[in-house]
Amino acid sequence: MNDLLESAVAAHGGIERWNRIRSITVDAAISGAFWQLKGQGDALTKVRFEVDTTRERLTMDFVGQDRRSVFEPDRVVLQRPVGTVAEVRDDPERSFDGHQFETPWDDLHLAYFTGEGLWTYLTAPFVFTWPGFVCEEIAAIEADGETWRRLKVTFPGHIKTHTRTQVFCFGPDGLLRRHDFTIDIVGRTVESQLFATDHRDVDGIVIPTTRRAYAPMGEDQIVFVAIDMADIAVR
Repeated sequence: MNDLLESAVAAHGGIERWNRIRSITVDAAISGAFWQLKGQGDALTKVRFEVDTTRERLTMDFVGQDRRSVFEPDRVVLQRPVGTVAEVRDDPERSFDGHQFETPWDDLHLAYFTGEGLWTYLTAPFVFTWPGFVCEEIAAIEADGETWRRLKVTFPGHIKTHTRTQVFCFGPDGLLRRHDFTIDIVGRTVESQLFATDHRDVDGIVIPTTRRAYAPMGEDQIVFVAIDMADIAVR
């Protein structure tokens, strides 16, 4: 474990505490212009999701919509009502072949993207200690009056995520400030910066509870993705 990864893991609760938990459950509101673009504008306004911290798996309940999605790397499932399988898609990543940035998504597309994205967000930086991850500290940047150290992370092929190589920026306290990536399934030329704030200690694990990505609109910026986490439990 390199020095930056070691300090980031320690700041977020430490590997020993992380290894004693098996899941993170989050009540959240997810909004922003991106979901409107994909034809899923109101789908995520009230959700509860559970992250498996031992393997890549995420379940999401769409509160008030009587449906649940189950994401795993090679399969997504919609259950309606909960427990009754309504739709299944194997090898779901292939269903994005030929998509353009503006291509609308069906519910299984949404389940795949939210699954791989939220699983990455909630398991970082701890998951980078797993076999197959390659981490390298790159040049620091100055932002918001601070020096942010940056960790370039290459994910192993069996982990589904936005793109193979991503950059995580950590403040002087070791906490995540920003997550930089492209998203292969919506177009590799689209660069995203997801800002992480409002860090909360949840039973020994420190989690950024507010995340924002912005997009230019003329001389202004719009909120492209907003993730606001309310109740969080680790088990």
